[in-house]
Amino acid sequence: MLLNGAEDEDKWLAEGIASVQHNAFYMHRALDSNNLREALKYSAQLLSELRTSKLSPHKYYDLYMRAFDELKRLEMFFKDDSKHGVSIVDLYELVQHAGNILPRLYLLCTVGSVYIKSKEAPAKDVLKDLVEMCRAVQHPIRGLFLRSYLAQVSRDKLLDIGSGYEGDADTVMDAVEFVLQNFTEMNKLWVRMQHQGPARVREKREKERNELRDLVGKNLHVLSQIEGVDLEMYKDNVLPRVLEQVVNCKDELAQYYLMDCIIQVFPDEYHLQTLEPLLGACPQLQLTVDIKTVLSQLMDRLSNYAASNPDVLPEFLQVEAFGKLSNAIGKVIEAQVDMPIVGVITLYVSLLTFTLRVHPDRLDYVDQVLGACVEQLSSKPKLEDSRATKQVVALLSAPLEKYNDIVTALTLSNYPRVMDHLDNGTNKVMAMVIIQSIMKNTTCISTADKVEVLFKLIKGLIKDLDGTAQDELDEEDFKEEQNSVACLIHMLYNDDPEEMLKIICTVKKHIMIGGATRLPFTIPPLVFSALRLVRRLQSQDGVIAGEEVHATPKKIFQILSETIEVLSSVPSPELALRLYLHCAEAANDCDVEPVAYELFTQAFILYEEEIAHSKAQVTAIHLIIGTLQRMKVFGVENRDTLTHKATGYSAKLLKKPDQCRAVYACSHLFWVDDPDGIKDGERVLLCLKRALRIANAAQQMANIAWGSSGPVILFVEILNKYLYFFEKGNPQITTSAIQSLVELISNEMPSDSTTPDPAARVFFASTLRYIEFQKQKGGVMGEKYGVIKV
Repeated sequence: MLLNGAEDEDKWLAEGIASVQHNAFYMHRALDSNNLREALKYSAQLLSELRTSKLSPHKYYDLYMRAFDELKRLEMFFKDDSKHGVSIVDLYELVQHAGNILPRLYLLCTVGSVYIKSKEAPAKDVLKDLVEMCRAVQHPIRGLFLRSYLAQVSRDKLLDIGSGYEGDADTVMDAVEFVLQNFTEMNKLWVRMQHQGPARVREKREKERNELRDLVGKNLHVLSQIEGVDLEMYKDNVLPRVLEQVVNCKDELAQYYLMDCIIQVFPDEYHLQTLEPLLGACPQLQLTVDIKTVLSQLMDRLSNYAASNPDVLPEFLQVEAFGKLSNAIGKVIEAQVDMPIVGVITLYVSLLTFTLRVHPDRLDYVDQVLGACVEQLSSKPKLEDSRATKQVVALLSAPLEKYNDIVTALTLSNYPRVMDHLDNGTNKVMAMVIIQSIMKNTTCISTADKVEVLFKLIKGLIKDLDGTAQDELDEEDFKEEQNSVACLIHMLYNDDPEEMLKIICTVKKHIMIGGATRLPFTIPPLVFSALRLVRRLQSQDGVIAGEEVHATPKKIFQILSETIEVLSSVPSPELALRLYLHCAEAANDCDVEPVAYELFTQAFILYEEEIAHSKAQVTAIHLIIGTLQRMKVFGVENRDTLTHKATGYSAKLLKKPDQCRAVYACSHLFWVDDPDGIKDGERVLLCLKRALRIANAAQQMANIAWGSSGPVILFVEILNKYLYFFEKGNPQITTSAIQSLVELISNEMPSDSTTPDPAARVFFASTLRYIEFQKQKGGVMGEKYGVIKV
């Protein structure tokens, strides 16, 4: 009969409860007056309300619980034969005269419970009789609740070890037989529900069935609680019977739920010893069953069991748990050809998690799982399902999290093959996860082979994939990615110079295809890594001159020159120039003059041809002057050539103040504060005088343009250079020259306090105080400063 709606259902439930309460009232009066006949009459009328077909399982349960509470009181009455004066045997016969089958069977189960407890008949006979008689009710909902009641009242009366009801050696098996038979019949009733009513209410029926599943599952829970069910009995009798029912019912909901029940209620050690039959049932299930979740839960339980009981690990190897699980997954995927790729990958994630927890030392197992996943991914179109992509990331992240060492992952041949199946965006995410793992664990990648594999894994960060234009990406994200790659390059190291050079060459090969936007991030760390190797070689006696040694500074400088040259065409000329100068300093330390000269030449060419912006030119020329000043490797001719170029470029800067400062900076090229350094006082003076002329020209131009005083601060800066070289003992710097410059600045400095350049006034005052300080300090320097009047 179809339900007309929730209101009708509530009405029918209310009527049913009212009838139960009405009959319960008269039953209670009969019980109080020890009137057995009246008690049976009203209890049967009370139970007749459970014959309804109008209620949904949820509402029916409410009605059932009302009746259940009354049956407990009735059972207490049956136990005391002094009240009703009828033997339990006669009572067992008497209740079978009830008019309707459903009330009759409820009363029979209630009396049967008392009958077993009295021990006047073997428990197994009574239980067998009850479970057979309950077959008379074939209505699914009514039958399920009836058998649930039978399971409830018999639960503490099963023929278990120490239960008090065991007789011969087969009693435990009789208890198992009873529960299995009840389970089988309940499952049949439950499955039959799906065929009731019209097809249009199928979804509602499935929801109702879902509400009733625990009634069936409780039987399996009861089985797991029977003490006498040891591993042997479970393996030989319980599991085969349960699996037979699961497979044969051919119902999606039942198969999924019951498989889950088996996994959850029985002990882990039983699952370990019965993996073969349990896994063998999986491919036989309906194609729509969510078998991936079932298998995942099984593997989770087993891995937790292994983690909490290290002593059982040999058993896992003994039963070949990994091989059986792997084989079962393969068969399930083969049987369920329409399984979504996300389900396939989820299975392998669970298997990998199981492997990493149970067999962490078996890298061959880990690689085997990854390889199996690759095979499945290769047979499918490109991943577009975001859920599948997340599962692949989980698969790849698991070994990193377990071992905390990317080096271990690099030994897995199938690891990069799995990454190849990720889309570009996820490939980058995974590459960042790998780099972060290396940074977090400060992992040092020490061989070129491992570097090769590593850079294949992170290729999404070091080159454009599938023509992806870099300008389509968020600038901040891109910078973060490339800075991570730069940090990674510094983590590549080996004490052996030969292997380190191979690492450098491997990195160079990969980053050179990165494109113009990446090279400014990735070339500098490579250059400094190579220079670190040069310094190590330079500190080892005899290595530099050894022609038979492959890793020599000259060889490394050649590689560096080729690498930096790429930056000048990217173009990033300012960065390239800085790197050339860094390399030149390293060549100076290694005492290889031709290399240092060539690197300086490259820097000058970049300055001439590529650096056009005036501010960039100023910065570049000061870098060149500063680096050249520290160089000791050059002979007279090479040094003169380079210093001549530096001073020439300084005098050609766009702005006069920039020219002045660059030219007086060049004075340091001719006076090096070192015992063996060059000390050409005359050329120092020439630079300073030239700077004065430029400063004077700048001041005159300012006077014409603004009608006020020009950049007096330039004269103050030049005065400080005069004082520096004066103190260093340059004979060309005389006190009269310093005196003349002090007077010149004093005359040029505006007299009022509203000078447009207050810094110049403060700087000059500070310089004069310094001269006075030197005078007062006395000694040789005080005498030298004594003739200067301020």
